[in-house]
Amino acid sequence: MIDINFLRADPDKVRENIKKKFQDKKLPLVDEVLALDEQRRALQREGDERRAKRNALSTRIGKLMKEKNTEEAARVKAEVVENNERIAAIEKQSAEIAEQLKRDMMAIPNIIADDVPIGKDDSENVERQRFLEPKKKPFEVPYHLDILERLNGIDLDSARRTSGQGFYYLLGDIARLHSAVLTYARDFMIDKGFTYVIPPYMIRSDVVTGVMSFEEMDGMMYKIEGEDLYLIGTSEHSMIGRFMNTVIPAEQLPLTLTSYSPCFRKEKGAHGIEERGIYRIHQFEKQEMIVICRPEESGEWFKKLYSYTVELFVSMQIPVRTLECCSGDLADLKYKSIDVEAWSPRQEKYFEVGSCSNLTDAQARRLGIRYKTEKGNAFAHTLNNTVVAPPRMLIALLENHLNADGGVDIPVVLQKYMGGKDKILPKK
Repeated sequence: MIDINFLRADPDKVRENIKKKFQDKKLPLVDEVLALDEQRRALQREGDERRAKRNALSTRIGKLMKEKNTEEAARVKAEVVENNERIAAIEKQSAEIAEQLKRDMMAIPNIIADDVPIGKDDSENVERQRFLEPKKKPFEVPYHLDILERLNGIDLDSARRTSGQGFYYLLGDIARLHSAVLTYARDFMIDKGFTYVIPPYMIRSDVVTGVMSFEEMDGMMYKIEGEDLYLIGTSEHSMIGRFMNTVIPAEQLPLTLTSYSPCFRKEKGAHGIEERGIYRIHQFEKQEMIVICRPEESGEWFKKLYSYTVELFVSMQIPVRTLECCSGDLADLKYKSIDVEAWSPRQEKYFEVGSCSNLTDAQARRLGIRYKTEKGNAFAHTLNNTVVAPPRMLIALLENHLNADGGVDIPVVLQKYMGGKDKILPKK
């Protein structure tokens, strides 16, 4: 959510930003917000005046009663009643306007960085850098589901019976590899100085609307029936929610946290051949990184965060590239975002395995996350980034380390988490 003072001062900049994100349907919100804001402030002025008048009238009544001027006192009392009725009406109207104003402000996208490439969707994202040279396999690389089945590492049929489409059982060495990746990612981030956290896996609606837009919530979140609770789509949700309506001592910033959680997503609208297998699923696990910092620090932390993901993948000898998200591909709260994509030898192209975002103070405003300064309290900046999400990581790892005999080499950095094992071989 942007600062309403900024919108008042430069509404044209806000309109221009909406156009850059190709959300022209939201343009009327700017004028609506300005009108509602003026109404709210006018009501506030009238309310303040009437409350001051009420105090003056009450003082006058006391004076009239002392003078035994009961007739005039009765008239003034009637004026007090009328004044109080108007104050009550003002307070009710102000609350309704404030609620509508909040809804409108939450629908207006965050101001994006000046250097964000302008484009309508992810097809116009811009490649920034590559790390490790992709190697062409001297044999045909099977679909990742076939690799997993040959290694006796997955059972989709049973999962469909127990849970439906979009779920899976991981088995044996593949299940162990899945856990090894997460454990390595956890230790990797702890070594970077991040504090390890296991957060709640369910959050209330006021946290949900604080961490994401209404459209995102509808497309992602599972609601617990009969309760004000939602299953998290990523640990970022509950991690940021932890600081809702708090004032963080300045000396504690930056807060650098890494969290593990299962993630639950509807994946509404996910279709196509690459959605088979475990690329898009309803339940998965992830290691995440979160930073809460001063505004002047967020640009540098943004670069650090996605560089950590690159470093992690390179340490497992998986070629990756960074891709800057264009304006139309940025979610409403995002100021700037970089995707990390891993090389797929089977498809001979890159695919997304992580996303790093700087949300400036947009998320903090929605959640009321502040820090102490010499001049008072200010809104902090929040950032988040995927360390690793094993379903997609597994695809990248299996394809890049697959051998002609159907076996998979285990990267050196993972071997200690696999009991020293350096290969997974097909089951005969």
